[in-house]
Amino acid sequence: MPRVFVQGSPVGHYPRHAPEAGRGAVRRITEVGEEVLHKPCRDVTEFGPDLAALIDDMFLTMYVAEGAGLAANQVGVGLRLFVYDCLDDDGIRHVGHIANPVLESGPAGRRLIDEGEGCLSAPGAVMAVPRPERALVRGQDKHGAPLAVEGTGYFARCLAHETDHTDGYIYLDRLAKREKKDALRQMADRRDEVYARRTARAAELSRARPGLTPSAPPCSDR
Repeated sequence: MPRVFVQGSPVGHYPRHAPEAGRGAVRRITEVGEEVLHKPCRDVTEFGPDLAALIDDMFLTMYVAEGAGLAANQVGVGLRLFVYDCLDDDGIRHVGHIANPVLESGPAGRRLIDEGEGCLSAPGAVMAVPRPERALVRGQDKHGAPLAVEGTGYFARCLAHETDHTDGYIYLDRLAKREKKDALRQMADRRDEVYARRTARAAELSRARPGLTPSAPPCSDR
């Protein structure tokens, strides 16, 4: 079994960080309560250098924030687009981007996995959220070509989570009222710590550019 899939296809070798990050700039990550996170995003209709540059910035911003995925509205751009660099439960790495994602529903009786989930736009909060054990997302790549990406386990959770963002939902919207209050308390308690870690990570990656090969691999925000 290949250990890395890029844009849904197996590759024999892949660097520690997606090459796009080496061309990117770090952007500010939006937080819970900002309007851009809470309304459906616009379809991507222009596939060209501006979109490619946004993807580059999103990859680097995701690595600085130690995320497994990042949607465009998390950097303040209301487009249906996300990037990801995520391990599944078998340790297989999945890297890529997808525009205009559509999450396909599984068959009736699909199994839901109730596990901890976090979000870069709710820094420091982790709550249990039920997600399907398998997910298939269809969309387009940065050139406009059709694309389908399938995942299981934690990568399926990532695909569902990021597609939710493009529809104007954050994972807190899937929580009961009491659970959401708990998540917001966690965020208030841990936010400063998370931002300090991001600042240190940005400095580390800045020193490592253009190769972007720091000592530790990117980790998820679960």
